[in-house]
Amino acid sequence: MLSVIIVSYNVRYYVEQCLRSVFASKGDFDVEAIVIDNASHDDTIPYLQERFPQSRYPRLHLIAHPENAGFGRANNLALQQASGDYILFLNPDTLVTENTFADCIQFFRTHSDAGAVGVRMLKPNGEFAPESRRGLPTPFTSFCKLSGLSRCFPHSPLFGRYYMHYLDSREVCAIDVVSGAFMMMSREVAQLTEGFDESFFMYGEDIDLSYRIQKAGYQNYYLPTPILHYKGESTEKTSYRYVYVFYEAMLIFFNKHYRHLGLLVSLPIKLTICLLGFFTFLQQQMRKLRQPRRKLPGRPIQADFLFIGSSSMLEQARLMAERFGWTAVYYEGNERTLPQGHLAQSIKNHCRFVAYDMESYSVSAVLRIFDCSSQKDSFIATYYPSQKQLITNIKVYQL
Repeated sequence: MLSVIIVSYNVRYYVEQCLRSVFASKGDFDVEAIVIDNASHDDTIPYLQERFPQSRYPRLHLIAHPENAGFGRANNLALQQASGDYILFLNPDTLVTENTFADCIQFFRTHSDAGAVGVRMLKPNGEFAPESRRGLPTPFTSFCKLSGLSRCFPHSPLFGRYYMHYLDSREVCAIDVVSGAFMMMSREVAQLTEGFDESFFMYGEDIDLSYRIQKAGYQNYYLPTPILHYKGESTEKTSYRYVYVFYEAMLIFFNKHYRHLGLLVSLPIKLTICLLGFFTFLQQQMRKLRQPRRKLPGRPIQADFLFIGSSSMLEQARLMAERFGWTAVYYEGNERTLPQGHLAQSIKNHCRFVAYDMESYSVSAVLRIFDCSSQKDSFIATYYPSQKQLITNIKVYQL
């Protein structure tokens, strides 16, 4: 059995979509899902209870935590209730394919040295997310990242180790750090490492756990099987709190694992982390003032939405576009009749969002289409006719 653990905070629609993809997984194994909600204000638990009745989803376990316990602590609480032979820590703002779990479990079965496994995460526009695989933030690697050397020489094995761009993103490879957005391991490894260090509140705990897995004698791996990661729908990336917590996590990791280094090494790095945190926040605020509406380069946008799906889905989409005042174009098709989706030669329109009927297309097909596209200025949107619901990386719309 595979136990999927999801920590939720005010993202009930994304959790719902994530769970639907989890229960659509295929393989010779059972799947249980444990959702632990960190005191959300959007009635996440009652909403999920209505959407996933216990009679139909007996392997879904919902936990309402009375306070926001942080990512690591919430995962550890759910881990105590997990009964699977494999454990997956999964972010709520992800969408897995029908084959994701089978690919990972098969890899574990053939690689006894595997500690944790991560996957090829795609951004909402189909770009490869560099945090899918990372090197350990040793003092030198941290210096290269903080100083900008890793940005100047991203494909250098010496200077660019943090994001490991010198490795082929479409090949299996050994890595140091597996992203906490999708981190799968055996139950044995989870018990041996005792889960996440709860002194990290929201960032850095995946780096710490990955490092402890390696110290226990295992190897972490990256697999090129794709998933979609909206990347932090519940977090405002330009807020002071985000910057503070992110750089505080870097300090916690450094103090924990490199305290033995002398002051001549540790003090400059700690000062650099603090100063960069401060300047990062200032830069973000200045960027917001100077560029309130930054336009992405690329082809001219011809409409807000391109809807592709069944005739009944397109009828709903027309009503939704009319209600919200969108410009939109519509194409009838499914995975069999229109396998290339919006990349088909017959579709000339270029739209900000491409919304696929998720009852006509599989997640695998949608991600394949976006992954293959050379143009990255359109964003994935998913439409669920039975729920009359449209999900984008910006907002969720209900008809």
